[in-house]
Amino acid sequence: MTLSDCPRVAEIRIRGWQSAYKGLMPQAYLDGLDVAVELPRRRAHFEQAGPGVVNLVAESAGQVVGWACHGPYRGGEPRAQEAGGAGDAELYAIYVDPGRTGGGVGRALLRASVERCAAAGHDRMLLWVLRENAGARRFYERAGFTADGTEEPYEVEGVEVPEVRYARPLEGRVTPWEG
Repeated sequence: MTLSDCPRVAEIRIRGWQSAYKGLMPQAYLDGLDVAVELPRRRAHFEQAGPGVVNLVAESAGQVVGWACHGPYRGGEPRAQEAGGAGDAELYAIYVDPGRTGGGVGRALLRASVERCAAAGHDRMLLWVLRENAGARRFYERAGFTADGTEEPYEVEGVEVPEVRYARPLEGRVTPWEG
């Protein structure tokens, strides 16, 4: 990803939320999401990314059609940098243009993130997903992730939309998965 990809990434992120979280979050909140407001955030996140944070884009015919971001686990509790190791990685975000879902873009981005985290020496990759987002949970489960029993409260405009944490070991060779 480059800084010039930020406008398209902002659009994909907003349209992704509006599509993936329909019926899971208040519709008024989703309708109020604005690419113009998101764009400066994406630029700032990209320009100020910390060590080990990687932004990836997927392109088709020269156009960005998906985005993923991963890096060191942000939580304080799981294996956060043990003696000389890289500790756990986290998939911070993965979004695909809603018109491109189901075409392998998300699988390719997730595979690239998993492979990069394994190559960087991370023991596991963790991610958070809305508990009620059955489609996303199936996607991650097909990629070898399993819910580890940890849940976090998350609230959007007074509506509780809890998240569950998924984990996937990265030791040794990264194996392909069904898509």
